[in-house]
Amino acid sequence: AAMAATGSAEGASDSPALWAEVRTLLPRAEEGLTLALSGEVEDCVLPLLRRARALLYGAAGRPGAAAAAALERLSDVLRDYSWEKLNAGPWREVGKGWRQVYAYGCLFGALAEVAAGRPLARAVRLCDLGLLMGASVLDNVLARLVRALQPHLPRAAPRDGARAQSVRPEPPPPSAVQPEEVIPHLRCPSLEHFRDNYLVPQRPVVLEGVMDHWPCMKKWSVDYFCQVAGCRTVPVELGARYTDEEWSQQLMTVSDFISQYIMDESNVGYLAQHQLFDQIPELKEDISIPDYCCLGEGEEDDITINAWFGPGGTISPLHQDPQQNFLAQVFGRKYIRLYSPQDSENLYPHESQILHNTSQVDVEDPDLVKFPDFTKAAFQSCILMPGQILFIPVKYWHYVRSLELSFSVSFWWS
Repeated sequence: AAMAATGSAEGASDSPALWAEVRTLLPRAEEGLTLALSGEVEDCVLPLLRRARALLYGAAGRPGAAAAAALERLSDVLRDYSWEKLNAGPWREVGKGWRQVYAYGCLFGALAEVAAGRPLARAVRLCDLGLLMGASVLDNVLARLVRALQPHLPRAAPRDGARAQSVRPEPPPPSAVQPEEVIPHLRCPSLEHFRDNYLVPQRPVVLEGVMDHWPCMKKWSVDYFCQVAGCRTVPVELGARYTDEEWSQQLMTVSDFISQYIMDESNVGYLAQHQLFDQIPELKEDISIPDYCCLGEGEEDDITINAWFGPGGTISPLHQDPQQNFLAQVFGRKYIRLYSPQDSENLYPHESQILHNTSQVDVEDPDLVKFPDFTKAAFQSCILMPGQILFIPVKYWHYVRSLELSFSVSFWWS
């Protein structure tokens, strides 16, 4: 009875039909699964990958219990070994080959779960870990595998008492010295008007009416995220802001994030700067890339789309980004301040390489003894409302505080 309950809660995989469906995602013949890596790895790794592949292709149908157990053990070894390499130094220096080994380890582990007929929650988690930390293998097979598994997972039941979205915002405190200048608003400007008056001269503007037709404006809610993405594993920032000493990150399911940090107001957690829409394409269908991005030099594939989902009180400290940014507000409100890059020296960027794009000043409670020139910096501000898109020019300093439960989507483009 206990096993049956687990199966129903986490989705059952004990069906030959599901294995057959999953099997179609892989090359038909063993040699078709080439195990090609985009970088050098240690010699001991390839024999492990080949052994796992042989277990997968050894049986005519679903691998038996012994083969599934052996595949699971190999998956554990591959993941543990490559995990050490992934965490040996700065992320940007991790070789793509090791990230692919990690992805293969996650793939073989997820397939072992399905082959063994176990509940699917762990298989989905392994796919997500591979998508988050690995590099794409076999034409993004992990994303395709998750898509095949998800219909077999139960949809989350709607939640009672989802936090009201009408919390009164705290008014922003008066500025240290400079009077507050309001960011201009514009309704659906033409491409030419936006380019000539805002993009080329690099002037911030709030765009209205641009995202009214996006499906997310009607569909998205806490319940909807639970149903579409509840079982998916995502990175969550713990703490009010990333410059705090006690700030940390943790991987958890969307359901756990919602119950611990959205429904429970005593904790601060933020699903921030995460490429959620690459991970969960179903959500990507609910948004559109603003037409104004076509004025950039890059391709559409070069646009980075990030999700920002969290309770009231989350803060992004004053910082700058290396690309143009459209910040689209789906629900909730955010208080935002912008400072021109010309004021950089008055904003006291951190001296450490890792935080050099972030100001040391707490914008809403500045220490003017320590940072006296901050009073010289002029700024613009707005309360970004649902359905509005803020254009933040490249390298413009921005400070963001959510006034209530909020979901924003950012588009970084060049």
